[in-house]
Amino acid sequence: CENPQVDMDRPAVAELMSEVAAAVTRRVAVVREDVYETIVREIPQLRDDKPVLALLASSVDSNVDTCLQIMQHRIDLSAVPAPAAAVEYARRLAQRGTPLTALLRAYRVGHACFTDWVLKELAQHPADAEMVSAATLSMSRAVAGYIDYISEKMVEAYGQEREIWLRNRSAARAARIRDLLSGERIDVSAAEVTLGYRLRQYHVGVVCWAGDAAGTTEEITRLERAISHVAGQAACHGDPLFLPRDESSAWAWLPLGSRDGFDAAAVDKAEMDDDIHFAVGDAAKGTRGFRVTHQQATAAQAVALASGSPAPRAVTFSQVAPVAMMLTSRELLRPWVLGTLAGLAADDEHHARLRETLLVFLESGGSYKTTAEWLRLHKNTVQYRVRKAQESIGRPVGENRSDVELALRASHWLGSAVLEPATALDAR
Repeated sequence: CENPQVDMDRPAVAELMSEVAAAVTRRVAVVREDVYETIVREIPQLRDDKPVLALLASSVDSNVDTCLQIMQHRIDLSAVPAPAAAVEYARRLAQRGTPLTALLRAYRVGHACFTDWVLKELAQHPADAEMVSAATLSMSRAVAGYIDYISEKMVEAYGQEREIWLRNRSAARAARIRDLLSGERIDVSAAEVTLGYRLRQYHVGVVCWAGDAAGTTEEITRLERAISHVAGQAACHGDPLFLPRDESSAWAWLPLGSRDGFDAAAVDKAEMDDDIHFAVGDAAKGTRGFRVTHQQATAAQAVALASGSPAPRAVTFSQVAPVAMMLTSRELLRPWVLGTLAGLAADDEHHARLRETLLVFLESGGSYKTTAEWLRLHKNTVQYRVRKAQESIGRPVGENRSDVELALRASHWLGSAVLEPATALDAR
């Protein structure tokens, strides 16, 4: 607040401030350079952005000049447009993703440096202490007022440009991804520039979604963060490519470089909310692999969602490949499962235990011992369940082993979608 004993509104105070501003203007080239060098030295994020350093210099020049003119000629801030170079610099930083905090800090650093110059010039004037105090307060208020005013303009310019640029970039990236997924011939190098992602490597396609999504933009932020965590756990070679599909799901590709495998355990190790789910394709190479691994991920997601029950945290295509391909003829799948499993297709806990035991038994090559170890059951319990499962089917499993195993896998992943309510079977 102002000191009530210091009158800053006297004409003499305004005149002194004008004289100081005129004196600083005569050395403006040195002042501009000092402000610029101070900003570049203090803020590494701006120093490292070589392509726009010249624009930063122009922004500093125009801001210094404008502030001096306001002080010298008593110009009202409402009549002052934001310098074009300053606005353009804010827009460029927004396009490059430089944090807004770096831009605002540049104004604070520049403010301090510029204020030093005008106060040092004031100190050389032969005015009495009261006049110097009044002029100091008046100049500080003028400079701070300009910085506050111009900072608001820069925040507005930055925000508008960031929104436009992100929207345009997202549209361009989405178009390139559509071209890749359609199998059209593309300029790979140009596509890599647009996507910011290397296509000539191994990748793994991922579909992620929020199971309890509220349909807000925050959901996409959560999904993008989750993908980043998975990429970190998988030691990916660069940033993943992320494409929102709607407000609760997204597609992504994880860059594996020359590595032709992906450990799905990376999903379980990543830190994320419990309601986020993943469907993962196999590692594949190049533009064709980019398309194939994505198709596999979407097929795995279809399996995860088909049962209607809560989806598991992660489903890989290698786990569900046969079931995923069977889903393309969904109207034929359920009758086939029911016909293959017969009474074992009853949708209740008892038959679910029998199906689980029989599936592990078949996958282990018909070993009771291995099945018992895997399920942590006594060997006699396994033998009992396998016998009861075969009785429910109505014939020895060996007669149609491959079909039974495939039908058990389908029932494991799809549950009620391919099973018969137990009451319906009882009524037959």
